[in-house]
Amino acid sequence: MPAEDPPAAHEELRGAGWARLLAAARRRLERSGGALDGEIGLTAPDESERRTVIGITGRYRPETVARLTVPLRDLDDYLRRRYGTGLTQTLAGLDGPLRDRPAERAAEDTRRAAALDAARASRLAGDAWFTRWLDQIAADGTLTRLVRRTGPPLLGAAVRVLERLPEDPSRIVPLPVLAERATGDTKSLAAGGPLEQLVLRALAERGGTPGEVPRDRVGRRVLWESAGVVADDLASQVLVLGTGARGDGPVSRWLREAAEAGIPFRLTLHQLASAPDPVVPAARTVFVCENPAVLRAAAAELQGSGAALVCTEGVPSAACHRLLGDAARAGVRLRWRADFDWPGLRITAAALARHGAEPWRMTEADYTAALGYGESTPLAGPPAPSPWDPGLARALAGSGRAVMEERLLSVLLSDLART
Repeated sequence: MPAEDPPAAHEELRGAGWARLLAAARRRLERSGGALDGEIGLTAPDESERRTVIGITGRYRPETVARLTVPLRDLDDYLRRRYGTGLTQTLAGLDGPLRDRPAERAAEDTRRAAALDAARASRLAGDAWFTRWLDQIAADGTLTRLVRRTGPPLLGAAVRVLERLPEDPSRIVPLPVLAERATGDTKSLAAGGPLEQLVLRALAERGGTPGEVPRDRVGRRVLWESAGVVADDLASQVLVLGTGARGDGPVSRWLREAAEAGIPFRLTLHQLASAPDPVVPAARTVFVCENPAVLRAAAAELQGSGAALVCTEGVPSAACHRLLGDAARAGVRLRWRADFDWPGLRITAAALARHGAEPWRMTEADYTAALGYGESTPLAGPPAPSPWDPGLARALAGSGRAVMEERLLSVLLSDLART
């Protein structure tokens, strides 16, 4: 039979009986690099598919057959005889050239390995958190997706961002400035973008909370600030009560007036950074809590007669670190506490290391007593040590229960009233 005109053949091959067969042939050839070895199959074939396979192979297949198979070489020979083009050329004419998937995988593996090698050449490669981050994104498919969609440059940009983080987190750098220094684009670390997500995964690993990348704006801001990067110096705030302040600048005057009135006051990082001199609390001792409910209760019950109190509202903000860092350097004594849970232990340990703070009601005995004060909740997240009192972390692990700061409210207010 003479070969038919290719366009006419293509129209016929798009008809009933051919679609699944040719799709299966394309998949098989792309996986094998174009080899015509083996066969393809159709499960639950319809009548048109059954007749097509009979025509290709020259062998009768009953209507009740559950699966049809066709050797690729038989299909190739049939197409050559009937249409004048082999299987590969026919498929290319119908839906475009075949992909060489083995070659694509090899090239992808090469790009993936090159991206990892470049990242592992970073000066951060000696840090355990950096190695864990790279291992994680290599193992969970993130790196493969990066190589496929954006190529190695995105991983390289993330590494450059991490390399340019402030060595001293108290020396704050604005997020757009960091982005420009690392990538040449002030908007490359835009909220929710792929580069920000990649960097925040690394920061979460560095901070001891792997995989916990916040989705909300506040959570991302806190994670950035933990590395000394601030996206908005007006959004970074710290809540204080009764701290007063030394000096004559406007911020210091506001703090003194708030302390005299016994009302809570919010300071922004912008206010602290704009002051001509460091804003230092007038109090010789400043107590630090985690939850606003404690500060609110102190304002209501002590009515301006209690000790100076600063509330971190969870993970300390850049504004909080700025205020308390300047206080510690000026000789102010910091007494620090947080919730009895794993994040609370991490927050407290970081404060003791960073600011030379002292633990406040954060011992194993305090925790054991707090368990009896009321309800507790199950511990969640990765465990953390308590280097100031190793027994505390062991007690938390043993009970498996978290106790929020509010459960100690009466003893905390007693401490604040006595001081």
